[in-house]
Amino acid sequence: MLSRRSFLQTATVASAASALPFIHVAAQGTATPNEKINLACCGIGNRGADVVFALHATGLCNIVALCDTDMGAKHTQKVLAKFPNVPRFKDFRQMFDKMANQIDAVSVGTPDFSHFPISMMAIRLGKHVYVEKPMAHTHQQIDLLMAAAKKYKVATQMGNQGHSDANYFQFKTWSEAGIIKNVRKIVAHMNGTRRWHKWNGNITGLPPAEPIPETLDWDTWLSQATYHDYNKKYINGDWRCWYDFGNGALGDWGAHIMDTAHEFLNLGLPTEVTPIKLEGWNPFVFPMASTLSFKFPERGANLPACEILWYDGTKNFPTLPDGYGKSVSSDAPASGGGSSAVSSLGPGKEIYADDLIFKGGSHGSTLSIIPAAKAKDMASTLPVAPKSPSNHFKNFLLGCKGQEVCRSRFEVAGPLCQMMGLGIMAQRLNMKLVFDRTTRQITNNAQANGLLVGPAPRKGWEQFYTI
Repeated sequence: MLSRRSFLQTATVASAASALPFIHVAAQGTATPNEKINLACCGIGNRGADVVFALHATGLCNIVALCDTDMGAKHTQKVLAKFPNVPRFKDFRQMFDKMANQIDAVSVGTPDFSHFPISMMAIRLGKHVYVEKPMAHTHQQIDLLMAAAKKYKVATQMGNQGHSDANYFQFKTWSEAGIIKNVRKIVAHMNGTRRWHKWNGNITGLPPAEPIPETLDWDTWLSQATYHDYNKKYINGDWRCWYDFGNGALGDWGAHIMDTAHEFLNLGLPTEVTPIKLEGWNPFVFPMASTLSFKFPERGANLPACEILWYDGTKNFPTLPDGYGKSVSSDAPASGGGSSAVSSLGPGKEIYADDLIFKGGSHGSTLSIIPAAKAKDMASTLPVAPKSPSNHFKNFLLGCKGQEVCRSRFEVAGPLCQMMGLGIMAQRLNMKLVFDRTTRQITNNAQANGLLVGPAPRKGWEQFYTI
């Protein structure tokens, strides 16, 4: 096992601009079929706590280490009470220093921007990684994580849970059977209230410094990010509001709504991202409402050019097709990540093919054909999708053992997150972006192209940008 010292000494710098080939490598098991995976959990409050409990509930893992930058916070206490004798750490680097040889896999349920260094260190130490969506905060970080997962042959899973539920297997089956074909437009929407909606209009800069809570390790919370003075508006889920730390409504819900279409239609990365509407735009927090257009080229002979239209904001609804019917009920889990209350239109999508229209919700919700009369006519000819052999958490742990392939492994999840990241950059800059899929560069704006890499890491965190 590599120690932290070895991690620092043996890292080789990777080029941020290079295009990396990503191919699937089967997970290399670290436990025999009858052994449990020794799991370390980084981020144990709010959504992170949900992940800890869900992985433990599979019966396939032992919780051997708990790590959170605020062990005294109210939201960490439930996990601490459940596992009172498990070693505790505030700094994941110290956890790996002391326990690397006792850990097989790591869960990462921390704020979006800090997914990257924890995941990278774990992978370089040969640990399997389960990380909440989105994978990371910048295009370059995702490139590096995909390359590292390939090099070190570890099992990886991003936490878009619907990728192990009914929608995944239905979309795969219907695509392979030619039911879903010639898709030229996808409309995706999430119109629920978000944290920043209550104070977006009052933000004219970064919030002022406040006293750091005694229980919080603020420096480690910031990890590689540019230094910010502590303010309570940055923590406990509010980090999602800020471009510097979070990925907004698109980064939060896009992976639950567009994931199967992105994978099985082989969308990859767009050539253009255009902000059609950005209500309440400012350069610090996400807009009150966004409408974005993503344009994708033809992908081979059988996949025509396609546009995705994304809508967020409480009153920013798309035009629905005739015969839409009732809104799709989604199976989104309750969590501490912000309000999931929605209007009369639930989170979901409409998929427009040449001769069929499909509607679906988020997470594992299945598609239906509209209008209802068309669905009834086709019902007897539709192929039946297999049931999932494992939920998302069990799929990951079986992947650690080499018994299943992780369905949302980094090579699948990475391009999806990079697609969403381009949309977030268009929101941040309030401008159209032109992206070259071959050179993997933004060609119409140097500032935007620089955001693919993002700000330089703080001193002492440079070593994480290596494979």
